[in-house]
Amino acid sequence: MQRLQASAADVVVVHGRRTAICRAGRGGFKDTTPDELLSAVMTAVLKDVNLRPEELGDICVEYHHLVLNESLLSTGNVLQPGAGAIMARIAQFLSDIPETVPLSTVNRQCSSGLQAVASIAGGIRNGSYDIGMACGVESMSLADRGNPGNITSRLMEKEKARDCLIPMGITSENVAERFGISREKQDTFALASQQKAARAQSKGCFQAEIVPVTTTVHDDKGTKRSITVTQDEGIRPSTTMEGLAKLKPAFKKDGSTTAGNSSQVSDGAAAILLARRSKAEELGLPILGVLRSYAVVGVPPDIMGIGPAYAIPIALQKAGLTVSDVDIFEINEAFASQAAYCVEKLRLPSEKVNPLGGAVALGHPLGCTGARQVITLLNELKRRGKR
Repeated sequence: MQRLQASAADVVVVHGRRTAICRAGRGGFKDTTPDELLSAVMTAVLKDVNLRPEELGDICVEYHHLVLNESLLSTGNVLQPGAGAIMARIAQFLSDIPETVPLSTVNRQCSSGLQAVASIAGGIRNGSYDIGMACGVESMSLADRGNPGNITSRLMEKEKARDCLIPMGITSENVAERFGISREKQDTFALASQQKAARAQSKGCFQAEIVPVTTTVHDDKGTKRSITVTQDEGIRPSTTMEGLAKLKPAFKKDGSTTAGNSSQVSDGAAAILLARRSKAEELGLPILGVLRSYAVVGVPPDIMGIGPAYAIPIALQKAGLTVSDVDIFEINEAFASQAAYCVEKLRLPSEKVNPLGGAVALGHPLGCTGARQVITLLNELKRRGKR
């Protein structure tokens, strides 16, 4: 494997923590607001490495959903002010991070957590600051997922504009049909994700990255009780191919995408500290990993999940690496169809992909997932002594 030279100017990942991932609407975080989830991980990453909050040069937060249910705000369905920035700023202050530390929010759909990391890394690289925090959070329990907002009638004039409104489940069906990803392939991929995640959970592989969160849940009668959430809820150790095969298509009568081979609707948050290597060494901070490159590509909206198959080669080329130089790949499993396609397209050895399972098993809190993947990836590389 090619070894890259360390530089004082490197952007390094110092530390990262995440909450457990809970089932939306019925799990441990169903009544927990996103600012509380975000504050839990922000506080933890600073405390773990004993970093003074005022050392932060910037914070970038991804919060995917902008429309909140009336259960969260008494005024009913409202546009979250400032594209989620108010919620994120509240979380900042709940974490005792001073107002002198600036904050922004981003939204790049399912890869938004990764975009937050890239945004902070860009600020470090261009010399704007030496340390920053990248975060992702999602409360799908408290979000209105069915409202696209006001859209021009002119969208009917352009096919790709119309395609932006295609439901995500149908884009999965399109990928499966267009690229020959059979129902059996999807179920096999989903089973592997569940088995890997169950094995990892039983071995305690996620403990170091999960922040225990004490919160309050309400039952159907309105009774409140306090719980502490310490592990991912979506993992199903008893999953079998026979069980998956019995599930009906979820989005199309004769389709192949089911609840079993799709990611789970979830709640969760993650936070990552990044720094210039020279600053990390000056402050005696740990170095968990190095950000060598990143890439973003656009793909047709009707098959939106195939992006990793085209972004990964560009990121590798920028870093001067090849597939064989990489020991572990974390690829989001929005649907088994698109994840399996990406693995096939890139000809990746299956043992290198999502060795601790992915979103099919763990869940997919949209804004959180990209940041969660970075944390899981780097902790697993550290455990294995790999790169």
